[in-house]
Amino acid sequence: MRTVQALLEGIRRVNRAPVILACVFGVTLLTALPFAMVLRDAMESHLASSILAEQVSRGVNMQWWKEFFAQTGPLGRTFQPSIIGFAAVLDNLSVFADAEGRPSTVLWIGAVYLLLWLFLTGGVLDRYARARPARSYEFFTACGMYFVRFLRLAPIVAATYYVLFAVIHPVLFVRMFVELTNDESVERTAFLMRLGLYAVFGALLVLVSIIFDYAKVRAVVEDRRSMLGAVVAGARFARRNARAVVALYAVTGCLFVGLLLFYAAAAPGAAATGAGVWLGVGIGQVYLLGRLWIKLVFLASETALFQSRLAHTNYVAAAPAARPEPPIVENAV
Repeated sequence: MRTVQALLEGIRRVNRAPVILACVFGVTLLTALPFAMVLRDAMESHLASSILAEQVSRGVNMQWWKEFFAQTGPLGRTFQPSIIGFAAVLDNLSVFADAEGRPSTVLWIGAVYLLLWLFLTGGVLDRYARARPARSYEFFTACGMYFVRFLRLAPIVAATYYVLFAVIHPVLFVRMFVELTNDESVERTAFLMRLGLYAVFGALLVLVSIIFDYAKVRAVVEDRRSMLGAVVAGARFARRNARAVVALYAVTGCLFVGLLLFYAAAAPGAAATGAGVWLGVGIGQVYLLGRLWIKLVFLASETALFQSRLAHTNYVAAAPAARPEPPIVENAV
């Protein structure tokens, strides 16, 4: 199977299982909802005693925003101007590229969300690998079975990303960048050097992401129990099929870039009021849905590529979960 064929097969598998997309979209919203309600209550309480309440209701008021930001706790400090429209994407990209810190509240939200994704990933990969409809008990049985294994994989993943961001990132952007630009007087040259270091660090992130993705795919398709063995096998598959693997990653990345361009053009700014606010919320949810769809397409296309290269088409080593007998049958026996 070639790259484009794997991508189209991944799209087909995702589109034939819309419940999975709805499930991950719902999990994403439910993860953020409790924190959003707490932030809403904090804003309502602060505005109740503010003379700027009426002005804030008509649009953005930076005077009140700075006051609210200064007087609230860690959760309130996440409510910054950078969350508006496409600025949120740029802010996240900047924080990620420069390894900057986030408030503890955001980190906790991220940890909960990653844990939920880790639970769902096994069932998602199992469903896409079998390429056939699955009952809810089959899906959640696969989620539970592979969740335990992926929890054993998590320390390896965490240690790898820790080395990347705590060791390699400072070497590249603190030590090497300073040495390269120490005698440089042209700002454009320094900027290009920093872009080159971003490219090097990004390539390392892509490599690590690919290895761990195929480790999960091999763990599900081949029913592997050793996560260290799955990582080695995932790296071996990526090395032997480097051209197809990188091309698939690049093509899927182009889909994401296209989604970003759409969001950049369509997302309203801070001046939106009334119906414009709700339009902005709707566009934001469309962007979120599209981003999750691309993530699922990536998982499904990686699974399809792996299965086609190792003659495992629509094959999963683990047997499908058997439907449990109803209690009345067990009592009769």
